[in-house]
Amino acid sequence: MDLLPDLGSVGTLGAYALVGALVFVESGLLLGFLLPGDTVLFGAGLLAGDPGSGVELGVLLPLVLVTAVAGEALGYAIGRRLGRPWLERRMQSGRLDPRHLARAEAFTQRFGWWAVVAARWVPWMRTFVPLLAGVSGMGQRSFTTANVVGAASWGGVLVLAGYAAAGDPRLRTAALVVGAVAVVGSLCAGAVLHRRRR
Repeated sequence: MDLLPDLGSVGTLGAYALVGALVFVESGLLLGFLLPGDTVLFGAGLLAGDPGSGVELGVLLPLVLVTAVAGEALGYAIGRRLGRPWLERRMQSGRLDPRHLARAEAFTQRFGWWAVVAARWVPWMRTFVPLLAGVSGMGQRSFTTANVVGAASWGGVLVLAGYAAAGDPRLRTAALVVGAVAVVGSLCAGAVLHRRRR
C-alpha cells in the first residue's frame, strides 16, 4: 500500500499527528473532501500491526475517534453559526443550486440521524453532511450521538481491518477484503450519489 511507507517514514508521533490531522480536516473542513480518509485509516491499521513501527492500536483507535468526532462537531458548529444566510449568498452567487439545497435539507430532516452515520462511508458526504445538519437545525444531542456512532464504526472497521491484515496471516486475506470493500464501496457510493445528483 502506497500510504504505509509515508506514515512509517515520519516516526511514531508524526504518524499519530498526521492521521489525526487528516481525519479532523476531512471530517470538519470543506477542503477535506479531497483527502483519502479511508486509505489513511487502513494504512494506519497496517502500521499499528507492524511490531517495529512503534504505533500502538490502543492509542490509534481513540485518536481516530476523538479527531473524527471533533472534526464533524466543528462542521456542525460552522453550519449552525453561519446558517441559511450564508447558504443563500452562495445561491445568489451561483455556487449552490437551490434545488440541491432543498433536497439536502429534506433528506436531513427525514433521515437526519442515519444520514450523519451513513455519510462517514462516503468520502465527500462526510465533509458536507455535518455542515448541512447544522444549517438545517438538527438537534445537538441527536447530531452528537450520530457523530459518535458514525466515527466509531467507520474508524474502527478500517483501522482494525488494517491491523488484522498486518498482524495475523490467517486473517490477512479476509481483512484485506474488508478494507478493500470499505474503501471501494465508499468511493462507488460517492460516485453513484454524484451521478444521481447531476
